[in-house]
Amino acid sequence: MAHDDGSEEQAIVDMISSFAEAELVPAAQTIDETGQFVSRHLSKLAELGIMGMNLPEKWGGAGISASAMFACVEAIAGACGSTASVVTAHFLATDSILLGGDDELRARYLPDAAKGKTLGAFALTEPRAGSNPADMRTRATRVDGGYHIEGVKHFISNGAVADFIIVFAITDPDAGHRGISAFVIDHDTPGFQAGPAEKTMGLKGGHVFELSFDCVIPEENRLGPEASGFKTAMKVLDNGRLEVAAMCIGIAQAAMDLAISWVKERQIGGMALGGYQGIQWMLADMATQLQASRHLADHAVSLRQSGARFSRQSSMAKLFCSEMAATVTDKALQIHGGYGYTREMPLERFVRDVRIMRIYEGSSEVQRNIIAGGLLN
Repeated sequence: MAHDDGSEEQAIVDMISSFAEAELVPAAQTIDETGQFVSRHLSKLAELGIMGMNLPEKWGGAGISASAMFACVEAIAGACGSTASVVTAHFLATDSILLGGDDELRARYLPDAAKGKTLGAFALTEPRAGSNPADMRTRATRVDGGYHIEGVKHFISNGAVADFIIVFAITDPDAGHRGISAFVIDHDTPGFQAGPAEKTMGLKGGHVFELSFDCVIPEENRLGPEASGFKTAMKVLDNGRLEVAAMCIGIAQAAMDLAISWVKERQIGGMALGGYQGIQWMLADMATQLQASRHLADHAVSLRQSGARFSRQSSMAKLFCSEMAATVTDKALQIHGGYGYTREMPLERFVRDVRIMRIYEGSSEVQRNIIAGGLLN
């Protein structure tokens, strides 16, 4: 399917939005309460083409534009943040193969991943190397016919349930981040182990795990040349940070919509809550921040779509949108008063779900370093 026609892409976005409203919204609270993995939604999302949304048609993907994909992620996140977190973690894995692998690897992994037959994970973070890949301790040592990979990764979304994992490991210990290579490891590879799901504050249906590796894998499972792993990871994270921005906007918009409905209906002192200037000013600030976030994200998405470099713009969007989502969801809860603090409403879940957005795929502090580095170099 070619999706150059904007109306066709809009129809896809509308279809995903309708699905999210009908299927994800009613289930989101139960998923949060029980902490069950969102697997039951993934097959339906795959039928709608979501699991391959980031891939070109050549590799089984939907071949849609970056802006349409952004809108779809936003719609899913506004309905269920946990589901969006699993889908976007899958994108990190398939983006890694698309951007870093050869055609043989792409043909082996991407069509099944696009159909939702397989799920991917992206394993970069380590217990002692959160934001600095140069501190990575996972090693890939050459052995006959391949590599011995040994190490531990931490906070890996989808890790234990993924069919394949993109693993970053040091092949040249003297080269720092320039000595990192990337590999695909199948879930059933001997020597791969996953711990139990971490107990997290939010996104409770999108599980994260500690993974340990003591595996031998064939050379053809390396993504690209040796020592190209860091470059691949950074390209993938440029995309991933825009997906985090989309999640932030989706959740913040859902909170904003609830707040607007609430202040129109809620009566205080014989007047609708929305009639009070203090509430109006809160809503005005929230709407302004959301609109600014959309413009920042749209700019980065348009650069991505054009094939231009967008690292700094992606970092700006991720930084601003994640900080915005924290403010907007908190103010929406405040507007609801005591009701917002109860679990009868999704406000407190929104607040918990967006908290990780300022940490993962590069914390707010790391984004500021990237932005400043771009300005000063």
